[in-house]
Amino acid sequence: MPNDTRTLNGSGSHTRAVHAGERPGPPDFTPTTAPIYPSSSFFYEDTATLDAVFGHEREGYVYTRYGNPTITALETAIADLEGTEDAVAYASGMAAVYGAILHEVSAGSKIVAARDVYGATFAIFTRLFKDLGVETVFVDARDIEAVARTVAEFKPRALYCETVSNPLMRVADLSELAAVARRNKATFIVDNTFPSPCLVNPSLHGADIVIHSTTKYLAGHGDVTGGVIATDATRAAELREDLKLTGAILGPFEAWLTLRGIKTLPLRIERQSMGAAEIAAWLVDHPAIAHVNYPGLEDLGGAEAIYNDDRRGGMISFDIADAGRDEVFRFLESLKLIMPATTLGDVYSLTLYPAISSHRALSSEQRAEIGIGDGLVRLSVGIEDVVDIMADLDQALAAATGITFGAPAELNAAAR
Repeated sequence: MPNDTRTLNGSGSHTRAVHAGERPGPPDFTPTTAPIYPSSSFFYEDTATLDAVFGHEREGYVYTRYGNPTITALETAIADLEGTEDAVAYASGMAAVYGAILHEVSAGSKIVAARDVYGATFAIFTRLFKDLGVETVFVDARDIEAVARTVAEFKPRALYCETVSNPLMRVADLSELAAVARRNKATFIVDNTFPSPCLVNPSLHGADIVIHSTTKYLAGHGDVTGGVIATDATRAAELREDLKLTGAILGPFEAWLTLRGIKTLPLRIERQSMGAAEIAAWLVDHPAIAHVNYPGLEDLGGAEAIYNDDRRGGMISFDIADAGRDEVFRFLESLKLIMPATTLGDVYSLTLYPAISSHRALSSEQRAEIGIGDGLVRLSVGIEDVVDIMADLDQALAAATGITFGAPAELNAAAR
């Protein structure tokens, strides 16, 4: 029996070093948290069982590229949070974006996508899929009539948007967009990274595929890279077959870290949403700020119905008045608490300059057409004390513009 360590009796030191302590047999206890299964392969006591697992006649694991118990635990958790039948984990958010689209299109297909998607997603559409013979037409996702006309004209295989756009925080009316997709037999794909499943569940509003960069809010601690597609069981099974071939799998350690992060997701989202709402309102009055983008500041024209409650998340973007590259660089370099880092959804507060990072792939003309100016900064609010975040923003804005404003007096009093 391969897993019987008693067979080591009389074995040499090299054999014992390799096998001693391994494969003790199934336990009669249950760990309180999901264990990490770092093994790249799995075996069974008889080859017939192995054959049945390979042939999908029996549940089980044979090779981590095909499936792994720790990864399955994460996929189960995300499917439950998103309200879908299944979920498939990927090595990064962009791998999940690419995998989702690749599953739906072929040479000669068309895609209709929101105009202000994440820069790397824009590049996938305009470079990789263009090279595969797939045409993408971009449209303002908030203009439902324009979307309906475009979809009716081009008959795309997929309609793609972000729940909350990166970095302009424009909220998509998912129910209206889903209706357009259904009428035209297009697959509706939604990137739900910004709000997280705590705030919005796109599948409840008609999305066929929901994507997350799990690097962000789901993992939430800046120590893992990953992605996921939440969808129906049939499509998930097909995606797993694709994933066996492409190999863009999430590792067991990354899956475990993400699963651990998810346990505090509602707590983090609650605090980050409250903090962001206060900071956004404060920035509106700041004399160094020309404009603030935050879903909680504007009438969403019916799109607010997609939210599970009145929270609007932890993401903000703002235009520094009369600022260009030099002023934004001074602002970023003057921050002491907030870190200029190219990610979001972390326990730390983070800033990003879209013109040189997330949307670097776009020309200055393309950015301007979307609404991304040279003075735009994105802020991901962490879980620090709100008054400390405001104070850091204020002193950095003063360093960049010479304008001092100050945090609200009541917050300063509360902080003391």
